[in-house]
Amino acid sequence: MRSARDNLKLFDDLAKMATGALGSFGDVREQVRKLVKERVDQALSKMELVTREEFERVEALAERARERQEDLEDRLKALEKSLKTKAAPKQAPKAAKGKKK
Repeated sequence: MRSARDNLKLFDDLAKMATGALGSFGDVREQVRKLVKERVDQALSKMELVTREEFERVEALAERARERQEDLEDRLKALEKSLKTKAAPKQAPKAAKGKKK
């Protein structure tokens, strides 16, 4: 029969073995993570994707272009309105002359 001292030594050996196994699993996990990251980076580089900075730069340009377009549309509407108001009085007398004939 085993003594208490033998049982403690057995548990101590098991704990050391488990700790070593966990350390090995941690190393394996880190290696797998690095390999997966490398593969993903390779796949993404083949796709010719843009970087975040490039995307944000183009997004800002598009926003400025949209604002400029809206400003130009507003100016065009104002010009068309001013042309209509200037042209309207000239047309009214012609219509009045036509009614008198």
